[in-house]
Amino acid sequence: MVEITRGGKNPLILENPVMAAAGTVGFDGAAYRELLDLSKLGALVTNPVTWQARRVARGTRVVPLPAGVLVHTGLPNPGIRRVITRYRERWAHSLAPVIVHVVATSPAEVAQCVAALEGCAGVIGVEIGLHDQATPAEIVPLVQAAVSHSALPVLVRVPLYSAVESARAAAEAGAGGVVVAAPPRGTARDPLSGQLVGGRVYGPWLKAQALRAVGQVARLVDIPVTGCGGIHSPDDARDFLEAGAVAVQVDTVTWVQPHTLEIIARNLGGLELTRVAGALPDEWQPGMGNTKRLLRQRRVVPPAPPAEDVPPAPPDLPE
Repeated sequence: MVEITRGGKNPLILENPVMAAAGTVGFDGAAYRELLDLSKLGALVTNPVTWQARRVARGTRVVPLPAGVLVHTGLPNPGIRRVITRYRERWAHSLAPVIVHVVATSPAEVAQCVAALEGCAGVIGVEIGLHDQATPAEIVPLVQAAVSHSALPVLVRVPLYSAVESARAAAEAGAGGVVVAAPPRGTARDPLSGQLVGGRVYGPWLKAQALRAVGQVARLVDIPVTGCGGIHSPDDARDFLEAGAVAVQVDTVTWVQPHTLEIIARNLGGLELTRVAGALPDEWQPGMGNTKRLLRQRRVVPPAPPAEDVPPAPPDLPE
């Protein structure tokens, strides 16, 4: 068990310290159910949602980079009320607990969003996503609006390059915990259209910067920190825990190697097997858990013969 928000009336406690980050697996993870076991996760964070509906961004939305990807979506969503109508039942039966990511547009809209989520079965918390230029003076009323209009635990995902100041403001406003950090913005040329495209930049290169920010926030802010950014292996995730995070969120590796998210969750959650000395390659593989081992055993163990086909015992021979 891991507590990812400060103690109080409603602390947010997960069975596993690994989550799918916002925008990674959709609103309910349904598209990934055949690719990974969502029940192994501590939680999944939904796609960003706003009070009013938003349309998808025009033009190029994904630009490949030498060591990652630039993504510009416009945060499309049908608005919080339609999201709740469409996904309420799925959240109630989700294999992983759900944390809804609410975009911090204005205090009034944040308050309306979190209030609408009250009573949704399966929803265990809210994550507030700040824009990159948010100042402490702007952050405080946004977080206060979320905390005062819902009994759900509130996390705040802070920008990478202002992580300490933003985390301090979130803690002052009553946030239960912070997520460090949202991916930074960048610009790249689309190789197909030739146009320059702005968006958020993801990739394994981000780990070093996010890890440093996590360490700084963990030392200077007195609420739990969740690490996020550039995590592509169990060792990456463990580095964040060593730097001071209590949990991690995994993003882009899920888009290219979905099963890696499950491997990280099983590894940090103590659900991954260690290799038995002398095990053959077809008996063990890195990242294998007990579930896969049992399935593999079922495939290789021949079924017992029917009772009528069992040959009788030989008769006793005379001495």
